[in-house]
Amino acid sequence: MTTQYQSYDVIIVGGAIYGSSVAWWLTRMPGFQGRVLVVEKDPTYEQAATSLTNSCIRQQFSNETNIRISQFGAEFIKNFRRFMGDDPDVPALVLQSYGYMYLADTPAFAATLRDSQQVQARLGAGTRHLTRDDIAAEYPFYMLDDILGANHNPIDEGYFDGGTMFDWFKRMARKNGVEYVTDEVVEMTRRGNRITSVTLKAGGEVACGTCVNASGTRGALTARMAGLDIPIEPRKRYTYIFDAAHPLDRDLPLTIDPSGVHMRSDGRYYLAGGPPDDDPAVAHDDYAADHSLWEEKFWPVIATRIPQFEEIKVINMWVGHYDFNTLDQNAILGPHPEVENFMFCNGFSGHGLQQSPALGRGLAEHIAYGAYRSLDLTPFSVERVLKGERFLEKAVI
Repeated sequence: MTTQYQSYDVIIVGGAIYGSSVAWWLTRMPGFQGRVLVVEKDPTYEQAATSLTNSCIRQQFSNETNIRISQFGAEFIKNFRRFMGDDPDVPALVLQSYGYMYLADTPAFAATLRDSQQVQARLGAGTRHLTRDDIAAEYPFYMLDDILGANHNPIDEGYFDGGTMFDWFKRMARKNGVEYVTDEVVEMTRRGNRITSVTLKAGGEVACGTCVNASGTRGALTARMAGLDIPIEPRKRYTYIFDAAHPLDRDLPLTIDPSGVHMRSDGRYYLAGGPPDDDPAVAHDDYAADHSLWEEKFWPVIATRIPQFEEIKVINMWVGHYDFNTLDQNAILGPHPEVENFMFCNGFSGHGLQQSPALGRGLAEHIAYGAYRSLDLTPFSVERVLKGERFLEKAVI
């Protein structure tokens, strides 16, 4: 497919949640009049992490930057139509705030939760640190013999319809003049410290002012076309939807079991998920499921933690991929110091959907104005990766 023009101010490689968020936000930047192209090879987004997400948001991070990002994310979700220009066709989004419940089974983890709760509370989050008796009083269905405490935040934390948010990022970006093309970037021309053009598989060479890497799990492959390296790899994450013979009498918070298995309410059903015990990098097209994991890992944890779930039936499951940052499991955002017009938007390691409003806005600001304006997102810079300095975040799922 050929593009409408032979030159664009911004070419975005990848049209899923981040490519579309950055594209839409660029159209909202006062004074920015640039021509924007989004290149997406699969417009069905069938295997994109955006499509296979669990679609949740939390403020329960330990790092102040991540907390502020999620606070804006909650504001964006709750005021979605207003952010979209009060267009009457835009639906309202609902944030189902049953909260995350982090369970601690060791003194060290309980202390970490207490420290994180203090940071979150200082920034205005509604996180509470609970004793075992507190948990039992509010949620008597948990088995708590091994639990010493927990953190729970029932305000602006839970599930939302990320698919609708993504759909309207795309729709409104197009409405505001962004061009989407079904094609694949196969080569980049680098002259000194700049990418001057990209070559499309079907559309030939197209010149660019700025190139944005929003390629999800393929982010490292896109970076290599620019002669750059980032520590991003695809890793499998399992999701199960199950029915319970004896459903709970109240919503199940998104419970983070010390084993790493998580579970939550999902309408009249329940959702559970997590990583396999053996968690290597996988091929970008490897979505094969190990069906033994349900019986050997997930169901035993679920039934032990909530004895009322001893009789449950899986009604759906899928395997998705994290774009896993092996350095510190946090985003890599912004320009490369050696290639000033190559922008990273990668490595979200499971935080991507919830962070897309704030980080899409931030990268659009950087492209339009040369700096972040709303939130300081420099802690996510690629410089830390080049130096091997980790972005410290203790709450990684």
